Amino acid sequence: MQYTNGLWLIDGGYIYNAQRSIAPDYSVDYLKLRMRIEETHRLWRAYYLNCTPGFSSDGQNSFHRWLESAPPQGPKIITQLYELKQIRADSAFCEGCGRKVRLNCPEGSHHHVVKEQQKGVDVGLATLALTHQDNYDSLILSSGDSDLLPAIEFLSERRKRIVLVVFQEGVSTKLQSRADEILWVDEFAENVRKDAYAGYAWSHT
Repeated sequence: MQYTNGLWLIDGGYIYNAQRSIAPDYSVDYLKLRMRIEETHRLWRAYYLNCTPGFSSDGQNSFHRWLESAPPQGPKIITQLYELKQIRADSAFCEGCGRKVRLNCPEGSHHHVVKEQQKGVDVGLATLALTHQDNYDSLILSSGDSDLLPAIEFLSERRKRIVLVVFQEGVSTKLQSRADEILWVDEFAENVRKDAYAGYAWSHT
């Protein structure tokens, strides 16, 4: 059976991290993955959301152009990019002893420790899912973040079919429990592997 009018939402950061659970050098091919999804779910539209540094390399631009190009060249996925935010990371919480510990650079206290944090992707995914709810029957989600749960529950109550297309690594069990169907990429990983010679090697920061 093929379900119609699916909206596919992709958290690029999730895919980048989770695909390494297959093999350290494994990368998914989004065109092949779209073709696999469309064996059972006809897609109305697809979006790829990710965070990038403040600058764009030629490789990044090439990858995003490829994502947006239509078959047979590319997977025809709309891209929405957000800038990575830097926040101070001079302290952290230790789960073992329950204390806050200081983080210091070996070069001295005059060096400020920061970390890059993804901002905007979860809100963007939820906004797209809610804004377009009249245009699709199935929400096809490639993300593992439980922050999306309120939007998922809202849509599920309105009889939207919730489909996860995810790796077994890093998917919230709360999301899993709300899904009507889960396509585990692990089970067909070799069929959607990116060829080593592909020219769109960049896929994340």
